[in-house]
Amino acid sequence: MLWVTRPRCHVDRTAFAWLIRRFVDREATFAFAADPAEAKRLGGTPFDMRGVELGHHEGRCSFESAVLKYALDDPALRELAAVVHEADVDDDQFHTPEAAGLDAVIRGLGLVIEDDLELFRVTDRVYDGLHAWFQRAAS
Repeated sequence: MLWVTRPRCHVDRTAFAWLIRRFVDREATFAFAADPAEAKRLGGTPFDMRGVELGHHEGRCSFESAVLKYALDDPALRELAAVVHEADVDDDQFHTPEAAGLDAVIRGLGLVIEDDLELFRVTDRVYDGLHAWFQRAAS
């Protein structure tokens, strides 16, 4: 399936791409568009764009919206969702100490990796590690 988001990705979009590939659609492909109309023309499912189902709603970031939509009941994912939320929204809803570091790492990688698909590949390992950390903490 094709998934489409805005270019120049940060925390929410990189985390969303990881979540989709790891838990929803192992064969996912990604493209980039400026808005939902362009995403529709590409034939993809838009995410983290204004007015789309898999975006910010009711105080949730896009990553949280995907966890909810796909009913992903994993305690480590819930912990990771709180960190992604705080790094993206910065509203102190969850008080996660990891959020500032995650934001700095992802933004820094975005400064040296201009290709968003390559950024997804690199940040996948960051999210793999965080997910493993939270799994270990939960057990």
